[in-house]
Amino acid sequence: MRALIGHLRPERGRMGAGVLLGLLGSVMGLAQPLAAKQVMDDMGRGSPAYGPVIALSVLVAAGGILAGLGHYVLDRSAESIVCTARRRLTDRLLALRVPVVERTEPGDLISRVTSDTALLRQSAPQAVSAAVTGTLITLATVVMMGLLDPVLLGVTLGVIAFVGVVVAVVSPRIGRATRRTQEAVGRMGAALERALGAFRTIKASGAEQQEAQALYRAAEHARRTGVRAAAWEAVSATLSTVVVQVCFLVVLGVGGARVTSGAIGVSTLVAFLLYLFALAPRIGQLVEGVVQFQIGAAAAARILEVESLEVEGLGVEGLEVESQDAPHCGTGGGTSRPQGDPPPARVSFREVRFAYRPGLPLVHHRVSFTVPGGGLTAFVGPSGTGKTTVFSLIERFYEPDDGHVLLDGKDVRQWPLAELRAAIGYVEQDAPVLAGTLRENLTLGAVDATEEELRHALRLVRLEAVTDRLPQGLDTAVGHRGSRLSGGERQRVAIARALLRRPRLLLLDEATSQLDAANEAALRDTITDIAGRITVLVVAHRLSTVTTADRIVVMEAGRVRAVGTHAELFTADALYRELATTQLLNGR
Repeated sequence: MRALIGHLRPERGRMGAGVLLGLLGSVMGLAQPLAAKQVMDDMGRGSPAYGPVIALSVLVAAGGILAGLGHYVLDRSAESIVCTARRRLTDRLLALRVPVVERTEPGDLISRVTSDTALLRQSAPQAVSAAVTGTLITLATVVMMGLLDPVLLGVTLGVIAFVGVVVAVVSPRIGRATRRTQEAVGRMGAALERALGAFRTIKASGAEQQEAQALYRAAEHARRTGVRAAAWEAVSATLSTVVVQVCFLVVLGVGGARVTSGAIGVSTLVAFLLYLFALAPRIGQLVEGVVQFQIGAAAAARILEVESLEVEGLGVEGLEVESQDAPHCGTGGGTSRPQGDPPPARVSFREVRFAYRPGLPLVHHRVSFTVPGGGLTAFVGPSGTGKTTVFSLIERFYEPDDGHVLLDGKDVRQWPLAELRAAIGYVEQDAPVLAGTLRENLTLGAVDATEEELRHALRLVRLEAVTDRLPQGLDTAVGHRGSRLSGGERQRVAIARALLRRPRLLLLDEATSQLDAANEAALRDTITDIAGRITVLVVAHRLSTVTTADRIVVMEAGRVRAVGTHAELFTADALYRELATTQLLNGR
């Protein structure tokens, strides 16, 4: 509930205005039974009732207008609450640490941003209005009913007390059922994201029905939890309605007897019944408000779980090293590029030990090496020896369990993340391309790149001719995850994107694995040229791409086995020689 109130607090002014307008509309409605009583009394005396009729008409019209305005203001507040919650969640998700994201289902995170925040829209502001307006008008109605006839009021209060007991018993169950429903929706989103993320693989494997069954099970689980929540809501609404109807019948019977005995007049009974009619929706409004509060609280609790996930920005031993004004990861570092030719970066690993999670085997065992500024350094070795992990530690996607990763002699944990990543260009192993246009992909993290810079980067990676053939050039959509590009084209887009950021350190993880021989040779020459100005680190399994490297780091079983040039290692290191001869390379 505290989490829900936290979402409502920024809109308290506008919500207050909406509640006040609704309250004024309800007050107009509260006066209507008295006006109707006056009309009946005047007619009973044979007097003209023009004045009371006009007053009653004005009250009805004004009450409707004020209630409508209040509803509109509350709906605007709801949209602002949802927008703010989504922006906060988006900022939080993009700032999460990589290990946190990797152990969380993306589909579930997406459902929290979309589905759970939508529940705030439909529950929070109207629930507040129901709670405030419903409570005040109910109290005022009870007072007016007491002034008309205390005996009939006693019957009515008994009904209200019974409804209160029902709500107190049922509403917590509604909240729990709603939360389980949203969790089930999140699991279904995760299952769907899993299927769409490997769409071609599923089709190639003929596994459509297998995946469909998994989605059916997730949908069925969501249905069952949704039905359970709906059942409790139905119990609450039905009991409230039935009890109010019983109350009306009892009041009608007791009131008729009191009219017969002369204790009250007919007009008094009619006015009391009108108040009772007005009270019934208010009781329903209060019940619905409590229900919606429970739904909103369940959604806010799931949103709070995301906001409690660990984000990037913690320094050595958990101390914050970034200033309050430092940009979030992916904002300041992504859009601010160094001007001119920045000096090449120096990289050092000192006795680094690392495992991806406690209890898992170590990936790095006391890894140490030094890369001077400038030049091309390659990391080679069998699969699973920790080569890609070197890049992940430099980028600070993970942090070492022991030892130090240094950039320019400074531990990367002491760098502000935006500044650290602004200095690095990184091309991942699978060279991801985002949905959107080719221009949007190239300028990701370099929004200020000029047309000339874009063309130069495309020429470097030999994509200019491909771009010229596209129907809309750089503004051509590349499809979901770059599906309209070949594997080699996606890799070249990723390399061009990294170069546009003007990095001091370029990390290439198997960046040419999907290129043909001609493009690979041309790109190898480009990388060699770039290495004359900045520091380039390359992970390679095809040794033909790195035989001209200034230094090659051979890794085996999470350790640095040897460092040297191709010729030196071919002569001195048995593992490197075995890798080279397997790929038909000689020692020259």
